[in-house]
Amino acid sequence: MEGADLEFKTRTMDLMEPFLDFVSESYVDISLFFDIMICMELIEVFKALSNESRLQILQWLKEPDRHFTPHEGIDMNTTGVCVSQITDKLKMTQSTASQYLSILQRAGLITAERIGKYTYYKRDEEAIKKIATLFEKNI
Repeated sequence: MEGADLEFKTRTMDLMEPFLDFVSESYVDISLFFDIMICMELIEVFKALSNESRLQILQWLKEPDRHFTPHEGIDMNTTGVCVSQITDKLKMTQSTASQYLSILQRAGLITAERIGKYTYYKRDEEAIKKIATLFEKNI
């Protein structure tokens, strides 16, 4: 188990911990709790995608070579796109761009990698595929 799956399981277990004693004593079917957690995850994704600029960032990161110039020789498809390049393309302040990127990251749609003083962002394609599957199965 790796990445988004491990993070989801960890967050799910942290949120469910107060219910575990109740569940074990009462023999309650906990599958309902997992259904609720899946819906909560989807809500975070929908919130992240409900902003035109955040949606645009995801579209740009899908084909970084088409939308950005490599930063200091970094392979954008492997490492990601520098936050300063995303900020410039958005024509927004760095704090706003960072906030948008943080929302996308919390929703599990992108990952960040810090190299030196720069942070690079890229899409989490595996997580996006899983979200599409959840959407297909649950909605």
